[in-house]
Formats: sequence, C-alpha cells, structure tokens
Amino acid sequence: MRQYETMYLLKPDLEPEKTAELVAKYQAAVTEHGGEITQLQEIGKRRLAYEINHHREGYYVLMQYNANTDFTRELERMMRIDDNVLRYLTVRVGE
Repeated sequence: MRQYETMYLLKPDLEPEKTAELVAKYQAAVTEHGGEITQLQEIGKRRLAYEINHHREGYYVLMQYNANTDFTRELERMMRIDDNVLRYLTVRVGE
C-alpha cells in the first residue's frame, strides 16, 4: 500500500447535511477497498482564485490515506461523475 493525498472541492451552496454525506461517502470508499485514512481535514469554504462553473467559493476537503495503486483511479472516477465535486487532485506522498 502507498500513501496518497486527495484534495477535493465541493460546491459551496450544498446543505451541511449533504456536504457531510459526501465526505463520509469518500471516506467509506477508501475503507471499503482495504485502505485506511490517516488524516481527514475539512478546511471549509474558501474563495477560489478563479471561477469554476460559476462558483467563486468552494468547500475544501483534504484526505490523506493509505491504499492500493488501483484504488486511486476508482476514487477519481467516482469524483469525476459526481456533479457536486468541482475539482479534485490526488498525489502520491513520500517515497
């Protein structure tokens, strides 16, 4: 297993319950595929440097986890098809 860090931006106009539901969904995806979350940091709403899909703000979430290499593709696929995710970025940590 390798260490990864994924930061994703959610739409800022989501209700708090929906935001919590999405964060829990991506946490559960990591653990269901045999990974473990080492750190989860909900940074909250921040102003974006540029407008994304007519949004000037985004809800930032930083998730650090250990997982197999093929899982990152699955996580990014899930985020790509979810309309509530504005952007995401996954990087491999360490080495």
